[in-house]
Amino acid sequence: MLFSSLLFLFLFLPLVIPLSLIPNTRIQNYFLLIASLVFYAWGGISYTLIMIISILMNYLFGILIENKQQHARLILTLGIILNIGMLCVFKYLSFLVLSLNSVLPKSYSVPQVHIALPIGISFFTFHGLSYIIDVYRKKFNAQKDLSILALYITLFPQLIAGPIIRYKDIYAQFLVRKNSSAKFAYGIKRFIIGLGKKVIIANTFASIADKIFALDPGSLNLSLAWLGIISYAIQIYFDFSGYSDMAIGIGRMFGFKFPENFNLPYIAQSIQEFWRRWHISLSTWFRDYLYIPLGGNQASAKKTFRNLITVFFLCGLWHGASWTFVIWGLYHGLFLVVERLGLKKILDRTWKPLRHLYTLLVVLIGWVFFRADTFEQAFSYTAKLFSFAGNKGFAEAAFYINSEVLLYLIIALIFSTALPKKSYLLLKKYTMQMPSLAKQVFNNLQYLFSNVSLLCIFILCVLYLATSSYNPFIYFRF
Repeated sequence: MLFSSLLFLFLFLPLVIPLSLIPNTRIQNYFLLIASLVFYAWGGISYTLIMIISILMNYLFGILIENKQQHARLILTLGIILNIGMLCVFKYLSFLVLSLNSVLPKSYSVPQVHIALPIGISFFTFHGLSYIIDVYRKKFNAQKDLSILALYITLFPQLIAGPIIRYKDIYAQFLVRKNSSAKFAYGIKRFIIGLGKKVIIANTFASIADKIFALDPGSLNLSLAWLGIISYAIQIYFDFSGYSDMAIGIGRMFGFKFPENFNLPYIAQSIQEFWRRWHISLSTWFRDYLYIPLGGNQASAKKTFRNLITVFFLCGLWHGASWTFVIWGLYHGLFLVVERLGLKKILDRTWKPLRHLYTLLVVLIGWVFFRADTFEQAFSYTAKLFSFAGNKGFAEAAFYINSEVLLYLIIALIFSTALPKKSYLLLKKYTMQMPSLAKQVFNNLQYLFSNVSLLCIFILCVLYLATSSYNPFIYFRF
């Protein structure tokens, strides 16, 4: 069940929203747990059983780590192995067999296995891992109430697409949380904004990207190649940040405060800054549970570079069971190493637009490998980005662009920058200097405009969903 589906918007969500009115936090937790299990079970009962096994396993390991201090390290190691082992079986076993068969003689080939990938397994596995690791680090006591730990892992707003939430950041909210009309209103606003990002912007450019990437690379020209990768860059950002906005919004409706997951990554002026702004919950997870335990940047430069490459190798693999994802991760890791070797100092002395152009170019080329199905397609596509051979100007690219797409492109570009936020702050500053009566009138008009805009966005999203069957779910690969 997707947030951006009519089933969710007009059946599931209206049924669970009344749960936010339950004043008793404990009782509300039980109902939210049931709702979350139903939400996940909609994609398959067998998937839910896998997640329940993960919950029971991590619940047991948390208690054992706390009670058996003399063997805590061994218990933690076993817990990590089982969590990662489960992830490997369901997400990577087919990939590993396929990779092995590609280098083995046919007479020694291993029978290919086909295992369905449980939706969100990468996310709930990382939740479980962070929980038992933090119990071992004594960041908090092991949770004795199974229902609370189960709710932490299954809470439906963040279950299938993040953000990745740490138990230490949210466990107090499972015990006591207060809802209010202001929080609920903010939650609705944030959800609609996220829905608009996903349905209106991301889906529009996903269609263009899919069509262009489906073409034979040999038939591409310069303008088509750039249109395709820019469309994909817009798709993945507005899709992923849109889902995060919807998760944060739904969470706020029930009194939860989830961490922000994106902070305008396309305005970054280095790859280091890009990763401080992109998928923040994932990058900080890898930093705290892998990069720092490996030594971080406190060891020698050689070991620091090794740690960065290791982290981004695994970051790429986390995103999908394909060598193209691995190359994407190593590619970003390599640029982080190069920036640490001195490129960052050069960039800091460079004209700001050039720094921005460098970062966008690196990120866009990286997205080619992230989106491509094979190495051959990725390398051929990248070559077309810099080839003027057979170029026919913008005639072929213009075929994919109409007035509607152009409008959404302008909106996407504007809302990928800090311009809306700066404009709002400037307007707010100007409003504060108004006489009280004028200020009240202006605030009322602003409130009316904001609510009418949100209503229009919601209606437009519903119309798109009702009239089109195209609604891709990018996280199936994660």
